Amino acid sequence: MMEGSSKWLLYVAGALLVLRFLLRNVNWLLYEYKLGGKQYFLPPGDMGWPLIGNMWSFLSAFKTNNPDSFMDSFYSRYGKTGIYKVLMFGKPSVIVTTAEACKKVLTDDDKFTLGWPRSTVELMGEKSFISIPYEEHRRLRRLTSASINGYEALSVYLKYIEQVVITSLEKWTTMGDIEFLTQMRKLTFKIIIHIFLGAESESVMEALEKEYTKLNLGVRAMRINLPGFAFHKAFKARKNLLAVFQSVVDKRRKERRENLPGKKAKDMMNALIDVEDENGRKLGDDDVIDIMLMYLNAGHESSGHITMWATYFLQRHPEYFKKAKEEQEEIIRKRPPMQKGLSLEEVRKMEYLSKVIDETLRIVTFSLMVFREAKSDVNINGYLIPKGWKVMAWFRSVHLDPRSILIQRSLILKDGMRCARLENFFPLEQELDYVLGMILPSWKSQFSFIIFC
Repeated sequence: MMEGSSKWLLYVAGALLVLRFLLRNVNWLLYEYKLGGKQYFLPPGDMGWPLIGNMWSFLSAFKTNNPDSFMDSFYSRYGKTGIYKVLMFGKPSVIVTTAEACKKVLTDDDKFTLGWPRSTVELMGEKSFISIPYEEHRRLRRLTSASINGYEALSVYLKYIEQVVITSLEKWTTMGDIEFLTQMRKLTFKIIIHIFLGAESESVMEALEKEYTKLNLGVRAMRINLPGFAFHKAFKARKNLLAVFQSVVDKRRKERRENLPGKKAKDMMNALIDVEDENGRKLGDDDVIDIMLMYLNAGHESSGHITMWATYFLQRHPEYFKKAKEEQEEIIRKRPPMQKGLSLEEVRKMEYLSKVIDETLRIVTFSLMVFREAKSDVNINGYLIPKGWKVMAWFRSVHLDPRSILIQRSLILKDGMRCARLENFFPLEQELDYVLGMILPSWKSQFSFIIFC
């Protein structure tokens, strides 16, 4: 009896091992075998299990206190080659982790094109910057950037930002213990909503914030459109957001048709509706709504989190906090007696604070990766990226690689605080980078109050 049971256990164990071997090689049969001899030039890596690929280990790592454990597992098994094959978001893919490889993938338009996951495109919209053709992308960026990008655009909203930050800080002092990230997200989202939608957004701000939270949770989740899954909730959130934006667009267009006295302030929604290209073409409702949805999504999570982390790092490093505060105090001392409130020129002088924010962006790497697709067979670091495979530029590895960090006492922070070299720094992906151009000066103005208080 015992011998029979032992044999059965051996058979079961053997069958499980065979099954595991077969399952672990399904992706090889589907994606690598058909490449023929080319498969031997693929990067090292592991394509995981059928259908799900490496997604479980990826998502699991970013739910722990050590998100870098995902890439660390590749380093430990295959060495630091800087390029690895995986199966993620349902597609055979290659991850590149060096500054040189990331630059090639992002700048070689002849060999790479946009390659965002289908789930992300469905949530952000077909007319968003992550899915439109290159020429249309350039046209829309040219049409929409002037009204929100950089210091000049900030000057329009500086007084409002100052009022909101001071009011929020005063309110927090009466609330006892607070959850800082929650409050920072509310503060920054209120500012961003005002910039993009104007004063009328007050009535829908809370609803928008909740829907954007759901949307963000699904942007890089597995595309499972069933109740209970993050993508399903995010897709419903997108529909709700589209309804809100459509009502705003309808109202603004009605004001124009009937010459109704609308808001005089020039917010981003008005700018998008009114803008024309050199041929007199205007944006349709779908264009305006998808662009607005993308902008607000980019700002919703990044602004609150980066402000929170920068504040946290300054509290952890009193010597840097002291220098940042001294810069603010010096700006205040030089302020003309008759001036009330923060000026644009004062924001421009916050050089040390700019470096603190840049360093926070490097350490946190809020946009940890971006997606491209190979238009033809490409060779990087001696390895093949087959035509049609997705490519992920993994910024986090670049930003946290000691070889990409420059300690420069005289030109960076004058006291040894690390700062990423400019050429190896990817704060946000190019589809979202000029949203950063608008909110970075905004962060500086917010910080000037938070630090000084």
